[in-house]
Amino acid sequence: MPRVLVVGESWFTYTVHQKGFDVFHTAEYTEGGGVFLDALRSRGHDVTYVPSHEIPTRVPGSADGFDRFDVVVISDVGANSFQLPPETFGRSVPAADRSELVRAFVERGGGVLMIGGYLTFSGIDARARWGRSPLAAALPVVMEDRDDRVELPAGAAPEVVGDHGIVRGLERLWPALLGLNEVTAKPDASLLAECAGHPLLVVGGHGAGRSAAFTSDVAPHWAPPPFLAWEGYAELWDRLVRWLAGSDL
Repeated sequence: MPRVLVVGESWFTYTVHQKGFDVFHTAEYTEGGGVFLDALRSRGHDVTYVPSHEIPTRVPGSADGFDRFDVVVISDVGANSFQLPPETFGRSVPAADRSELVRAFVERGGGVLMIGGYLTFSGIDARARWGRSPLAAALPVVMEDRDDRVELPAGAAPEVVGDHGIVRGLERLWPALLGLNEVTAKPDASLLAECAGHPLLVVGGHGAGRSAAFTSDVAPHWAPPPFLAWEGYAELWDRLVRWLAGSDL
């Protein structure tokens, strides 16, 4: 089965509590991709998970470091985390651009999947910056150079619009999502699913490899509990990862 590197889907939350005259602070660490990781592992995939804050130490810093993976998944973590390791940002020491290493990995035959969120594609306030990174060339979508969030608080049901082994046999309508990132499918890419009239699932090729964009989330808040509990959830990710790894399904 494919060897999958999943990066992102973690965050720290700092809260200020004010009770009359007094104020105190609390901090919490969260990993949001548990259902997604469990879905891949339940189908036999060999999954390595790297939380966002461990990117400088655990995501390979050289091209050959990616040879032990078939697919790289990037979810809800910005390009800065791939391009500004501590030695470069803090000490002005040159270091590898990990977004460029992922692009080269795809060109050599690997697969990459970008999953949506507030810090993927362009993201909130355009802070994710993936459209300005070397990896943009390998993705099957064109990203906006602005805040690209499409908030759907009332919910919108994704709809299958393409014929491909990844979505063939799945329900035409999927459980509602609460938002996504706005992108445009590249002319040579295949649009497989839409949500509220926007591209949701797009696949394509780059060099000798394959790439995919899923513009909504795999975890709350954009992916609410009914989507995570959907019987097609694990099937969708299993098929997508196998296709990215080179299977014709």
